[in-house]
Amino acid sequence: MKALAGFAVFPGLAAAAVAPNGGAREIAIAMLGDSITAGYGLARADGPTAQLESLLRAAGNPVRVVDAGVSGDTSAGGRSRLDWMLADKPDAVILALGGNDGLRGLPPGQTYVNLADILDRLAARGLPVMMAGMLAPPNLGADYGREFAAIFTRLAAEHPAVIFYPFLLEGIAGDPALNQADRIHPNPRGAALLARNMLAPVERLLALIPDA
Repeated sequence: MKALAGFAVFPGLAAAAVAPNGGAREIAIAMLGDSITAGYGLARADGPTAQLESLLRAAGNPVRVVDAGVSGDTSAGGRSRLDWMLADKPDAVILALGGNDGLRGLPPGQTYVNLADILDRLAARGLPVMMAGMLAPPNLGADYGREFAAIFTRLAAEHPAVIFYPFLLEGIAGDPALNQADRIHPNPRGAALLARNMLAPVERLLALIPDA
């Protein structure tokens, strides 16, 4: 997952307190992730956050899905910028980090500590959370793959209030028809499938938001 120079800004969180039509309060869901959630290589409208937002709105949910993804980010990077993201007061968070940890072969224990800290800090603020798991690339070996996958099942067991979506790229990873030439980042069709796959668990997340 390609790193971006500079820093990220997350438009949309501060503007989400009031719906544009003056009706029901608009809900802001921040997606804390990396280049997958940021839609690397895609037009903004084709990225997973925009496509997920469109699906939610089509279903009658006044929701803004805010892209809080930074290309190249690891779980440590997400941990370090969490307070910055939370300053804009999202109503809920989708945690979708760890893919770059796996690509770099970082120690699974280190990834676990980072993600556990993020979940604990979100829980302390009373924020509903959905966590999307990731898998390590097979070239790192079966043992590493098992250890890496176990990070997310362990975190889900330790944080039962968190909605757990086991694999962010379910049905997309490894399919050339759904990925860009790098075989890592979804193309528009892959991003659309990612959004469709996430719709049901995100609607469960919405149900946990007070006054949503």
